[in-house]
Amino acid sequence: MTAVRDGSGSAGAGTSYRFTLNGEPREVAVPGMRRLLDVLREDLGLTGTKEGCGEGECGACTVIVDDLVVDSCLVPVCQVDGTTIRTVEGLSDAETQALNPLQQAFLERGGAQCGICTPGMLMAAQAYLDDGGPAEDEDIREAIAGNLCRCTGYTKIIDAIEAAAVARDESRGDGA
Repeated sequence: MTAVRDGSGSAGAGTSYRFTLNGEPREVAVPGMRRLLDVLREDLGLTGTKEGCGEGECGACTVIVDDLVVDSCLVPVCQVDGTTIRTVEGLSDAETQALNPLQQAFLERGGAQCGICTPGMLMAAQAYLDDGGPAEDEDIREAIAGNLCRCTGYTKIIDAIEAAAVARDESRGDGA
């Protein structure tokens, strides 16, 4: 378990919340209404999740909580007690740090531009792939509709997600 601070400087202030984060059990003692985004970034040091708008409009802070795509800027930590959370840091191989197929596809196809939307796009896309979403343009667009790219890099992002879906299907023997 990890001891963390509540952001005010006093260790252990607040209620204790437990969850599994990127496969590891974690515990934080923070005020219950502290945003999950702030707990991840400030208390746990996982700065991959980005704050774009702070209002749930852009998707930059997207994480996966119990297989659901959520905007971490809208979720108080009290709502994730006992859940399983996956952040962008949890996509790569924990031991080797090798990129997962989706991250590799983003790299190879130029799916990341300025980088602000990239973690949220990756998480929304990973949830889509985990659900078995097809390598179809319109389905992919719908899956990432809650994530905004200010660089208008959607074509390369969609191409990367499609490539990862094709690779997933081929590895399962589902490919054409």
